[in-house]
Amino acid sequence: MKNLFKLAVLLLVVFVTFSNTVKAQTPDSLILPREYSLFSEYHKNKDYESALPYAWNILRIDPVKYNKWIYHKMEEALWYLHDSTQATDEGQKQIADTTLYMIEMAIKHYPPDAPYFQRKKGFVMQTWYGDQKAAITEYEKAIDMDSTADPYWYNQLGQLYKASMQENPDYKTKALDIFSYLTEREPNNPVWNTELEGLVENIDELIALAKKSWEFNKDDLAKGWKYASLCIKVNEYKEALVPLEYLVNKQPETINYNTQLALAYQKLEMFDKAVDQYNKLIKLDSKTKEHYLNLGLVYKERGQLSQARAQFQKASEVAGGWALALFYEGMLYEQSARSCSFDFETKVVYQLAVDTYRRAANMDPSLTQARDRVGALSGSTPTKEDYFFRKIKSGTTLPVTGSCFGWIGKSIVVP
Repeated sequence: MKNLFKLAVLLLVVFVTFSNTVKAQTPDSLILPREYSLFSEYHKNKDYESALPYAWNILRIDPVKYNKWIYHKMEEALWYLHDSTQATDEGQKQIADTTLYMIEMAIKHYPPDAPYFQRKKGFVMQTWYGDQKAAITEYEKAIDMDSTADPYWYNQLGQLYKASMQENPDYKTKALDIFSYLTEREPNNPVWNTELEGLVENIDELIALAKKSWEFNKDDLAKGWKYASLCIKVNEYKEALVPLEYLVNKQPETINYNTQLALAYQKLEMFDKAVDQYNKLIKLDSKTKEHYLNLGLVYKERGQLSQARAQFQKASEVAGGWALALFYEGMLYEQSARSCSFDFETKVVYQLAVDTYRRAANMDPSLTQARDRVGALSGSTPTKEDYFFRKIKSGTTLPVTGSCFGWIGKSIVVP
């Protein structure tokens, strides 16, 4: 093991000394396949001490030719030797230095995996050297290179920020940014919310920090979205309007921004703006059933029941059949019946609502609220006596009539 450490250092010196001249030495290029074959064989047999000298010789000759394989294999070998129970403290330090040098070469000569090796550089600085400041710098570079990195790496950086908050208060904001991002990326992972809660006294503090961060740099739309998302999370839709309207103004065709702005208008009962916003969404994205459903709900709240039904039916059409949209159509009939005097004509409308709820429940058995409404209206529909005294037989198609229900234009089949 000690010989390996000396050999690794010696090979590094040789590599640095001759790397600028070897390209002209044709015989070296001829021996590359043999060197790589020997390296791979030793590596396969986990004889890493014998494998590494061949690897360094290959990199001395041509650091690109085998870049797809050699750097990852060298990483595996160096990691194994560093963590070996036979490694002395001095030996581990030498291997750590050698590993960093190898990583730098990998970043330079194998661009497709540069973000991977940049993350490993941060890990080496964090765990092998115990240098938190340097590790933060390297992890930040890694995330800049590849924002799709596994949440594990974001968490590593977030934990480093947390550990360093006393010496640098700005790290608290950065930690909040990290864990806020992770809650959006993995909304079903409770760990990230726990991390956030541990960083602030309450959600109001988190919102205030997000607002301050965004106002400092409004051109950073991600910060504006974070601020808006936190407001929405605690139903502070009025406060969310400011960043949402700004975001939509900056990126008028971004579906997510427009959707949340429409929802905010709807929640705040700013119905005219909500209608305009949902109509805009439908123009931008006509295949999303929820846009029509939500527009229908706005019309429902305004008492525009015919327009609401048209949107619910359109939502169902876009979805290829949608029980929830049918359920809301039933609610329109029930709402209309409740607004009129309770007579036989109204009972017929209640029956229409029940029939519609039943269709929704049959379409989607999990829609329990539809079955609940059927039960709740059981005493409001026409009785057998109602039909008998009016000489209306079972199976008769009975239209909805009455001045109160002119918009409906439907009929029921007498049970």
